Amino acid sequence: MRLKHVKGAIEIIEKGTYYINNPEDYIGNWNKVFNNNNPIYIEIGMGKGNFIIENAKKYPNINFIGIEKFDSVIVRAIEKSNSVELNNLKLIKIDAINIDKIFDKEIDLIYLNFSDPWPKDRHAKRRLTSPIFLNLYDNIFKNDKKIIMKTDNNNLFDYSIETLKEHGYKLKNITRDLTSLNDKNNIMTEYESKFIDKGIKINRLEATKQ
Repeated sequence: MRLKHVKGAIEIIEKGTYYINNPEDYIGNWNKVFNNNNPIYIEIGMGKGNFIIENAKKYPNINFIGIEKFDSVIVRAIEKSNSVELNNLKLIKIDAINIDKIFDKEIDLIYLNFSDPWPKDRHAKRRLTSPIFLNLYDNIFKNDKKIIMKTDNNNLFDYSIETLKEHGYKLKNITRDLTSLNDKNNIMTEYESKFIDKGIKINRLEATKQ
């Protein structure tokens, strides 16, 4: 997918109300950033931010961190978040491959929503559920590990089921058609809304590992 350049994106991002410009400085101390010991949930690849912002609104006793690597995407999340008042939201711009340089044994849950499927076999290691990334996640989880994943891509979903199982995760609440469940607690991403309007089915799973 080609990303559209946004004029002045860097300036907008750096002035964002919830943007953390130097996240590596807080490794192991994110509870101090939020000034509490509440659980910390992160979304890797937050896109334009609807999911992470709406979660922060709905669950004030959980700290949420949205992660995105592209200026042209995170700028939209910054603009959207600037219009709300929240004590439990932070946004950072990093490549997920550096996730263990930002967090250390302090994350309670990871959301993976509509991640890039990297369909070619030679790019499999770039998928956010590849063994490379699952090993990185081991270093950032606080205690028990939990990943919640949503995707429209069936091949990525099948691949993720296998890699998560091989990495010792137990899977539950697996569905190939999330919309049919009529889950009132489901908070949608921008992609999810578009896919549903087009009649595309959404896959979802929960993976846990002690």
